Amino acid sequence: MKVLVAEDDVVARRVLESALTDLGHEVEPCAGGADAWDAFQRGHHPVVITDWMMPDLDGLELCGRIRGHPSPTYTYVILLTGRVGRGSYQQAMAAGVDDFLPKPLDRDLLEARLTVAQRIVGMHHHTQRLESLLHVCAWCKQIRDQDSWMSLEKYIERTGTALSHGICQSCMKRWEAEPGWSGGSDAGR
Repeated sequence: MKVLVAEDDVVARRVLESALTDLGHEVEPCAGGADAWDAFQRGHHPVVITDWMMPDLDGLELCGRIRGHPSPTYTYVILLTGRVGRGSYQQAMAAGVDDFLPKPLDRDLLEARLTVAQRIVGMHHHTQRLESLLHVCAWCKQIRDQDSWMSLEKYIERTGTALSHGICQSCMKRWEAEPGWSGGSDAGR
């Protein structure tokens, strides 16, 4: 899994990078939140592990930007921090953080958190695929949108897309071979 790391402490960043690499993950290390934000905008990262306290852009600000970014895929954000207490936890959760890793880094805990992250990202991807399916009646070819059925033309019209009609080559050949034929559910066969 591709993991973006934002950690301003060089030693902590290298320890985290080494642990992630040993666990079989592809790591993109960044020296701070601003660098991580730039990297995030350049490519998809299913998981971001960020330190909370960084001078240029802290972990909560980075998380807020990630949550506000119009991305078709979900990014699981893990906050690496030495801060403890209910107030810190609630503040981070309100910013959109998914999980926490305490400092100093515990490799076994990191592996467990990444297992959860992979599960959540995978379920989100699966849900997106299911939501993108169009339910089409096998007989009349109407499309189900929530609780109602409608024609393909009406469904597409609701998206603001205009339809341009034409005749495909298969139907044209069939029409030429069978002059009375006018298309239908067996078109193109």
